[in-house]
Amino acid sequence: MEEKITAIKEWLGTGSINIFGLPMSGKDTQGIKLAELLDAKFISSGMIIRAMEKKTNNKYTKQGELIPTNVFYEWVLPYLERRDLFEYPLVLSSIGRWKGEEDQVISVAKGAGHEIKAAIVLNISEADVEQRFKAAKILADRGNRDDDKNLDIFRVRIKEFRDKTLPVIQHYKTLGLLIEVNGDQSREGVLSEIVEKLYHKASQSQS
Repeated sequence: MEEKITAIKEWLGTGSINIFGLPMSGKDTQGIKLAELLDAKFISSGMIIRAMEKKTNNKYTKQGELIPTNVFYEWVLPYLERRDLFEYPLVLSSIGRWKGEEDQVISVAKGAGHEIKAAIVLNISEADVEQRFKAAKILADRGNRDDDKNLDIFRVRIKEFRDKTLPVIQHYKTLGLLIEVNGDQSREGVLSEIVEKLYHKASQSQS
């Protein structure tokens, strides 16, 4: 594992990896773990948006919908250009979820020295993420999030992913950047598969 992590680091440099998936697919969980392995900085669009909604008293995502693109550009995109992150690789959690935003994300990331080297999608069925949502409600481990109030709102989030984010993922696939990972396994299994496939991509780029 250590040898593979070293190879991934050398390939990644100060570049970035963008992780996508349905809500409750484990994007932030895996992103944080991956960032720790790669000595990278983790940036989550969801965390930024929730913090900004609280700060500005706006509730764009209250009903499960994605924030408007102009708000995404204002609130989230500047994080890619932060001077305190210049020397680090980045692991991103769903930065640019709405079709059309990905080109701007790719451009800004590259200009800031964080070229997107890979996009990962955690594949899991809609039925399975609904089960995860129901389990999380019983455990009450998601905090008091407006976009997690009930199953109807959660289903809106699923529809937003299907309608708006799947085309983004397809674009990354067209660019040859997409890595597909089975998200329906243990957390350790997901992370192991991510590392294996990143290592494979790093090896291919150096051959």
